[in-house]
Amino acid sequence: MKKRILVVGPTQAGKSSLVNVLNDSTKPLKKTQEVFYGKNTIDTPGSYIENPSMYRYLIATAQTASHVLMLIDQSRPLEVYPPGFAKSFTCPVSGVITKIDLAPENAELCIEQLKRIGISQPFFRISTKDNRGIKDLRHYLFGKQETFYK
Repeated sequence: MKKRILVVGPTQAGKSSLVNVLNDSTKPLKKTQEVFYGKNTIDTPGSYIENPSMYRYLIATAQTASHVLMLIDQSRPLEVYPPGFAKSFTCPVSGVITKIDLAPENAELCIEQLKRIGISQPFFRISTKDNRGIKDLRHYLFGKQETFYK
């Protein structure tokens, strides 16, 4: 079974945009309540982290993952993750701050949230609009053999 990267985050945090980048895809974005398995990723609905009764599904889905990415939207840094939630997973967990081109005043707040969730550095700050930070994240996840997404 191929190990994929589980992408977790609240609704509108940029999960599907990041998944497209990590899968080298240009699939149209749409809100859904389904888990999607891509070439390199597992894209989860925002409701899975927004509703505590769904946490068990995230944890179960992560059993087939090589890595978990927990997203925080810098333009809307909602407190949806419980303290220490990253410790629920048996694979590595990394923090990704999305939409860094928006609301720069929230940058430090996002880092503090990632720390409360139980995620250690490095934290990745990205924008899928202009690809800032994408190369570093891809290198971290896939190593040198991966080429940078356009």
